Amino acid sequence: MNHLPYSLSEISEIVRGTITGSADGDKVIRDILIDSRQLISVRECLFFALVSPRNDGHKFIGELYKKGLRIFVVSKPQATDEYPEASFIEVENTLTAMQALAAEHRQKFKIPVIGITGSNGKTIIKEWLFQLLSPDRVIIRSPKSYNSQIGVPLSVWQIDEQHQLAIFEAGISEPDEMDKLQQIIKPNIGLFTNIGQAHDENFIQGNQKVGEKLKLFTKVDTLVYCLDHAQIQNVIIRSEILHTIKPFTWSTKVPADLLITDTQKSGQSTVLKGIYKETEIEISIPFSDKASIENACHCWAMLLLLGYDNDVINERMHSLTPIAMRLELKEGINNCTIINDSYNSDVNALSIALDFLNQQNQHRQKTLVLSDILQSGRNEMDLYEQIAEMIAQKGVDKLIGIGPSISRQAGKFTIDKQFFATTDEFISQYPIATLSNQSILLKGARVFEFERISNLLQQKAHETVLEINLNHLISNLNYYRTKMDKDTRLMAMVKAFGYGSGSFEIANVLQFHHVDYLAVAYADEGIELRKAGITTPIMVMSPEENGFDAMIKHQLEPELFSFRILELLEETISRTALPKNKPVKVHLKLETGMHRLGFCEADVPELIKRIQANPMLRVQTVFSHLAASDRPEFDDFTHSQIALFEKLSTEVTEAFNYKVSRHILNSAGISRFKNAHYDMVRLGIGLYGVPATKEEHDKLQTVVTLKSTISQIKEVPVNESISYNRSGFTKRHSRIGVVPIGYADGLFRKLGNGKGVLYVNGQAAPIIGDVCMDMCMIDLTDVSADEGDSVVVFDAENPISQIAAAADTIPYEILTRISRRVKRVYFQE
Repeated sequence: MNHLPYSLSEISEIVRGTITGSADGDKVIRDILIDSRQLISVRECLFFALVSPRNDGHKFIGELYKKGLRIFVVSKPQATDEYPEASFIEVENTLTAMQALAAEHRQKFKIPVIGITGSNGKTIIKEWLFQLLSPDRVIIRSPKSYNSQIGVPLSVWQIDEQHQLAIFEAGISEPDEMDKLQQIIKPNIGLFTNIGQAHDENFIQGNQKVGEKLKLFTKVDTLVYCLDHAQIQNVIIRSEILHTIKPFTWSTKVPADLLITDTQKSGQSTVLKGIYKETEIEISIPFSDKASIENACHCWAMLLLLGYDNDVINERMHSLTPIAMRLELKEGINNCTIINDSYNSDVNALSIALDFLNQQNQHRQKTLVLSDILQSGRNEMDLYEQIAEMIAQKGVDKLIGIGPSISRQAGKFTIDKQFFATTDEFISQYPIATLSNQSILLKGARVFEFERISNLLQQKAHETVLEINLNHLISNLNYYRTKMDKDTRLMAMVKAFGYGSGSFEIANVLQFHHVDYLAVAYADEGIELRKAGITTPIMVMSPEENGFDAMIKHQLEPELFSFRILELLEETISRTALPKNKPVKVHLKLETGMHRLGFCEADVPELIKRIQANPMLRVQTVFSHLAASDRPEFDDFTHSQIALFEKLSTEVTEAFNYKVSRHILNSAGISRFKNAHYDMVRLGIGLYGVPATKEEHDKLQTVVTLKSTISQIKEVPVNESISYNRSGFTKRHSRIGVVPIGYADGLFRKLGNGKGVLYVNGQAAPIIGDVCMDMCMIDLTDVSADEGDSVVVFDAENPISQIAAAADTIPYEILTRISRRVKRVYFQE
């Protein structure tokens, strides 16, 4: 929570707003909120009702008022009589207002501020600088990758009187964004990491993007950058920015303030040698990949600029730790769900992780395993008092504290609690087997080695893993939302185990992001979601005769597609004796050309009569299914389907004296047939990052990655057979890798004998011989690989469409055939 107070009248003046409602100008604000779901305390908190193409914060004012929040910044006038105790600051644009408040807050502090931008490496460099500099000063830094138009003001707002240094990152996706971020961050020292291809589509050319990023540094004292990035250097020279600021450069090629003269890799470590001020110096880092070496050089240059002795730098560089850029969710022992977040251990990161914990509805019990919060620079009592309040507000049921500091402050916590001095003490003394049927968040500073606890708690599984990127799932959801009118609702398809990605894990995220409906194929899928705490309406697309009782019990909404199914439902209703004010909600499927399930045109009049005659049935939607929405060559047929649906669905909707919604479009249809969005659209495969149009190829992000490892590598002579049936032979002396993924995991047998390839260290390795049940073999003769290396089946660089084409099938089948024995790991950056 921000400790520097602002009065209501002060904020109104800063954001150039007008106070309405309760006009007590002396009301104090110390904290700001933009997401109603992340409310910790209503005390001295101000809500900015941000408006975006996908959402409108004004919709949540009523909910927050009921929770006790009383101060709001709005761009739409509010009915103050509905909120008699609320104060509203009316502004033209709430985001601009929040940015103005953060910029004013920044002006109150004279501490050094490092601003970082570039295409890659921003967050890692920021975190490494924090690791390197925090022993000497109290540092505030951007939480995770909060570098956007919204994230930057939220980061800067956290500056407090205790802080001695700030490190903020800034990212842009289109022109004219960086000027705003510069006004908020106002860095004294700049660091330009590199330039890549991200967001190229929004810039005329690469030089324009470099120039836009460079605007962050127009008023710095010194700019740190690498001369080896020619495009950055050229734009810097042409901009004449060096007339007003000092450069501090490094290079591996040309003379610079820090000239890297030698790079020596040994295993996972690297020794870097250089010349600085005509003196030979060196550092050792525990990484050997190209990106980490570049990031380390940026940090090396920054510490030299700040006057650190190289012996100190080398000692701290040698102790750099990897930055976990993602929060992981895994299946745990005893039906637990394990959330592992070792990104960092500060208050902001804890708040973000607790929000993710609260998205998990599959267990009632929520347990937090928390280590000491290190390097906060705050008074220990005040720090843990805030953490105790946060944990209570977030609904955590049990706390397991590990570390001397949190143990000393045990009295601050009012929930069920237990404390241990060390991780070793916890592992040796805590009865792990008693942890069952709960969601467990592990949040620990790295020195506490919580990965040991994670290994104890997670369900053991073989080395083939399906990774699901929840950030990308949300990004894809929001992309389709930009295609829809604001009043059009969205139904998300989570059938077939969420297209192989998991059912309740995906449904939790979709519910958290306010999807209007979920759809499953069969009743048992819907029942599983209800038992996992999903409350969003659920349509069952293929109801079965013996499933109606369970559907009614769990408030699932069946699709009706034939008079037989209608009769079976009516029979169930008659023997269930439902209350008259609790009719069963149903969805009517119309046949328009798919020739699968659905009432035909001739059935519609009788269907209407049957529904009207039964007051215990209430029609929620009427819908149909397009046969070829992704195939332009069949657009005439698609238009004929839409026309027939328009005719038949109008007959249905006009027959009832209440609103009946309509929907016909799937993922491809959302993009291609905008005039047929009706009241709702159904989002399926597109949500999981599989594109149907060229535009979607450029906009959708890959959600699922399937990968395994190399179990063993063998040297096999020429003309030896590999695998069953002697169908594959070595054509030369070969290195053969054994990979623990087979057809029982979902890898098609058809991909054997060179028809399919897997990817090792970025290189294609053909599958040789038949695919076995539990494993396959790949030819590594031309690939640099070792036992234990990762093997990619498909990912962002090697899309699922490629392996689907090789198997002569479609991405749908590839995804849905991935076995449940393959461990699913969900992560959120």
